[in-house]
Amino acid sequence: MQEYPAGGLEKCQEILGYEFKEPALFEHAITHSSIKSPTRPSNERMEFLGDAILGVIISEHLYSCFPEYDEGDLTKIKSVVVSSPTLARAAERMGLGNYVAVGKGILKKRNIPRSILANLFEALVAAIYLDGGMEHARKFILDQLSDEIDHVLQNRHQRNWKSLLQQYTQKHLAVTPTYHVVRQEGPDHFKAFEVVARVKDRAFKPAWGNSKKEAEQNAAHEAIAELKANTDTE
Repeated sequence: MQEYPAGGLEKCQEILGYEFKEPALFEHAITHSSIKSPTRPSNERMEFLGDAILGVIISEHLYSCFPEYDEGDLTKIKSVVVSSPTLARAAERMGLGNYVAVGKGILKKRNIPRSILANLFEALVAAIYLDGGMEHARKFILDQLSDEIDHVLQNRHQRNWKSLLQQYTQKHLAVTPTYHVVRQEGPDHFKAFEVVARVKDRAFKPAWGNSKKEAEQNAAHEAIAELKANTDTE
């Protein structure tokens, strides 16, 4: 069996941002099938439960944060966010490979296989849920995967600025932006609209578009640029 670092439970809890009331659940979650025994079951059943919890939490988050997306868009985003490569990347970033308990055959490899890391992430989701409930599981999932959601949005949706602004404000400010038409010009068949984005009581630089939808996208772009500029200078 792999010997993870001294004080492994304490150190891993710091990484997870969660303290287990029942440490046995943590041990169960990190136990790979290569070292299971009659007295120490593997984490495969936890993977099953964690996968289901991930699906619910990410689906709920996407449904709430992106009301403009249809079922197809939401499904595409979710499928990438909960995929094995994404979960393995999150596990690698957290250094969870130092805590998974595996057999000697796997230890001979240069790196822990990414499939094991993805399964470990799911098992830890289940362990946190079983130990502390859904809210703790939700916090862990969204803390670790929000950046992955941002990444998917930027790459799959060609800079949908409204979605990116909503994701940013939900994550950092816990609010949803609103949009207001402040001016419109031109004949009915060729109108131009000026729209301002607001976050709480703050109005950002207005932007023009040949439709309300285009103007809202441009206004969201202005808001993101200003928000991130302020963040970079703080």
